[in-house]
Amino acid sequence: MQNVLIVIHLIIVIALVGVVLLQRSEGGGLGMGSGGGGGVGGFMTGRGQANALTRATAILAGLFFITSLTLAVLATHGRTQRSIIDGAPAPGATAPAAPSAPSAPNAGGVLDQLRQMQNPGGAQPPTPAAPGQ
Repeated sequence: MQNVLIVIHLIIVIALVGVVLLQRSEGGGLGMGSGGGGGVGGFMTGRGQANALTRATAILAGLFFITSLTLAVLATHGRTQRSIIDGAPAPGATAPAAPSAPSAPNAGGVLDQLRQMQNPGGAQPPTPAAPGQ
C-alpha cells in the first residue's frame, strides 16, 4: 500500500512541476503555445489556458498535500511511543561492570576505559615517585 502511494505521490510531484513550469509568468516563463494575440477564444488560448493551468495546479497541489499527509500517517502507524527517559537507568542503580580485558576496542565506552587507565585493577592510584629514584 505504501509503495503504491509513493509512486502516485511521485507522479503527482512530476505533474505539478510540469504544470507550474508551463504557466505564463511576468517574464514569459516556459509557457508555450500562447503567443500572438488575436484569434477566436478557445479552451487552450489566452485566458482559457491560464484558467486551466491554474485549476490543474490547485488540484495537483491538493493531491500532493493529501498524499504527503497519508504517507506521514502510514510511516508512523504501528510505532509505539518511547521516551528517552524510559531507557535511562534509575538513580542509584549500579553502573555496568568495567570490562576485564582492556584490549577489546570500545569495551565499556571511552569513560570506562579512561577510569581503568587511571585506576588499573581497582587499586589505589599510584603515589608520585620520590625525586631521585
